[in-house]
Amino acid sequence: MVGGTYRSFRKHLFTRLLTMYHIVILPIIILGIYLYIWSYNYASEEISRHTENQLKVYLENLNREFIWMETQQYNLLQDNELQTVALTWQIMNNVEKKESMQYLIDRLMAIKSTSAYIDDISIHIQTIDLSVSAIGDVQSYDSEYYQSIYPKTKEDYYFINVVDDSLMLIVESMSRDLDGQPYFYVEIVLDKAKLESSLDSINLYENNGFFLMSEEQDLLWQSTDASEEILLPYLDTLDNEGDSNKRMLTIGDEEYQFSQANDEERNLTVISYLPEEEVERPLGFFKNWVWLFGVFVIFAIIVYAYSTYRLVHRPLLVLVDAFRRVEKGDLDQPIEHNNKGEFGYLYNRFNKMIRRLRALIDRNYKQTLMVQKAELKQLQSQINPHFLYNSFFILNSLAQTEDIPRLERFTQMLGEYYKFITRNGDNVIDLKNEIRHARMYTDIQNMRFSRRIKIEFEELPEELTPIKVPKLFVQPIIENAYKYSLEDKTEAGLLRVSFVSKKNEAEIIVEDNGEKLTDVEIRKLEDRVKNPTKSQEITGLINIHRRIVLTFAEGSGIYLAKSELGGLKVNVRLVLKEDL
Repeated sequence: MVGGTYRSFRKHLFTRLLTMYHIVILPIIILGIYLYIWSYNYASEEISRHTENQLKVYLENLNREFIWMETQQYNLLQDNELQTVALTWQIMNNVEKKESMQYLIDRLMAIKSTSAYIDDISIHIQTIDLSVSAIGDVQSYDSEYYQSIYPKTKEDYYFINVVDDSLMLIVESMSRDLDGQPYFYVEIVLDKAKLESSLDSINLYENNGFFLMSEEQDLLWQSTDASEEILLPYLDTLDNEGDSNKRMLTIGDEEYQFSQANDEERNLTVISYLPEEEVERPLGFFKNWVWLFGVFVIFAIIVYAYSTYRLVHRPLLVLVDAFRRVEKGDLDQPIEHNNKGEFGYLYNRFNKMIRRLRALIDRNYKQTLMVQKAELKQLQSQINPHFLYNSFFILNSLAQTEDIPRLERFTQMLGEYYKFITRNGDNVIDLKNEIRHARMYTDIQNMRFSRRIKIEFEELPEELTPIKVPKLFVQPIIENAYKYSLEDKTEAGLLRVSFVSKKNEAEIIVEDNGEKLTDVEIRKLEDRVKNPTKSQEITGLINIHRRIVLTFAEGSGIYLAKSELGGLKVNVRLVLKEDL
């Protein structure tokens, strides 16, 4: 029967899930198209931003290299040895000339080795008609070569000078001859191949090209596969469209995405182009697979969440609420349903369970009452013969001394005492009456031990008086204190009874200053009280502990410890239930 119901439910669930699929698939497709368009635009912007950042970083790194080169050039211009050679060459001897030339060569070679972008570095000394190079040593001064580059540096300064397809950084001495010509100048020839390879190092896409342009839009160098035919149309648009760092441009049959970054300090511009198909290429895979996976996942999540809520979560909430009612003690509200599936089976089992629980609780409650009555009768029957004998001796002593007032009081207390413990009435009484009986017992004992034992019995707090407690549980604890701790003391005995009132909790503390029990013995006594199967020697305390546990909430019972007075401390903890 259960198997057939399960299979029918599975078939019904499949039909409902299939119906929900057709309902939710259309909005998901629309959402997917929107997400693809958004992703494409986002990816395009990301590629553009990444390219611009690459170009800026490239210019920053290049600028640091040029700053270093310029610093070395100007340091050379201020070099004392170079100035000495330029001005006093004619009066120097051969040894001094050789040493000076070697010093300058070493200096140039050291500078060349500090940067991969330096192809050669030279000092052209016009005053002595010599040129010193890091790779060519000392050569004759080439006045025609000097004249080919000097006018450019004189008429209009360019940071990078282009001479016969060579890239140069040139600085000249401020000291000049009568014709206005500088005594010397320092020339760095840049390694164009290394500069081009530096652009190749930032190329992350196929058919991607990079160009470095001067202020006059002269091409200084470019990446290996870059095409000038693509660059020229873009340069034409700069005059018309301003200085935007990103631009889409159609050249021939293809669309290109251009990006650029500018170095205002050096008047240099680096430009890159990327075919639009390279931008779309990584998104093609994204379009085919991410869409498929995304649609499937979103569909699965929505269907699963909705189906789980309707078919599992909501019925489960009904069951959870029912269990919460049971936790609160409400066993009179079964689950009403018409569910024919697995949850219907669970609901029926739950209803059957609470019916059985009600029956078991009723039976257990009756058994508990019977056990408590039996234990109380057992305690009532355990009248201490020694206490009875001693009471008779006290009566005899009072009669012989003709102490009529004390005799009357003692006989009245003794009568009330035995009337309380032998009366077969309610098993549960007010704590006020229980404490009155315990105080009466200590008054009787005080007439016997008044010279040896002092009694400190606090007043019961008013808020604790109406608490319903099992009958006859405090006096046996006090009786044990006399019997096992105080009876043999010849002087200075002390019995203290105190009370602690807390929220939903009351404590009755009985302690003495007896010296018989050690810490180890107290722990063993605690174990015997909490685990009565291990020992049956102290039936009174065991019965009291069991009755308190049955009557009050969790945490109630007898707790034994070493008293600050030096003897045994018995703490009776009563944790009140909500209905007490």
